[in-house]
Amino acid sequence: MKNLTKLLCALLLTQFLACSTEKKEDKNSTKTEKETTAAYVLNEATNSVQWTAYKTTEKVPVKGKFTQVNITSGGEGNSVKDAVNNAEFSIPITSIFTSDSSRDYKIRKFFFGVMENTKLLSGKLVIENDSIGYADITMNGITEKLPFSYRIDDKKFSMATKMDVLNWNAKSSLDSLNLICKELHKGLDGISKTWSEVAINITSTF
Repeated sequence: MKNLTKLLCALLLTQFLACSTEKKEDKNSTKTEKETTAAYVLNEATNSVQWTAYKTTEKVPVKGKFTQVNITSGGEGNSVKDAVNNAEFSIPITSIFTSDSSRDYKIRKFFFGVMENTKLLSGKLVIENDSIGYADITMNGITEKLPFSYRIDDKKFSMATKMDVLNWNAKSSLDSLNLICKELHKGLDGISKTWSEVAINITSTF
């Protein structure tokens, strides 16, 4: 009887240890799947999205930026170019920043707020060769191709482009913003004007 009891205890102990080992292996397996071996990862880079809009007939620049960029797909590679190419991203308009909270509110409410489904700006970056590419930008329910030029200096990617918001059917948004900023957008000639052109500069430092 004693021998039978010892045998049962040994079997139970063996089963318990086997289960414990399997659970630890499962945890380690899950952790390995989440890790990346890519040398360059956009989510880990310092990403900056700067823009310049223009007001008055004299084309006075108004500078701002988005403080948050989310990489939603891709964004990894063994070179800077590979990490950027085919990366998809989204930018919440709540992250707009111009150092003027009143201006930020007006842009969010009277420009983006007039658009269709534009709580986020989203897009995909495509590299064509060693100096140019394009971004498929979705805004106001419309996706349009936006060409850009770029350069890579060591571990820094820099791109520049000019965007005409009218290509995204944003005239109503532009008129709405100009109306609320009518006096602020008047130049020396007394004419109030908000330009549809926006310059965009993006950098990613890995």
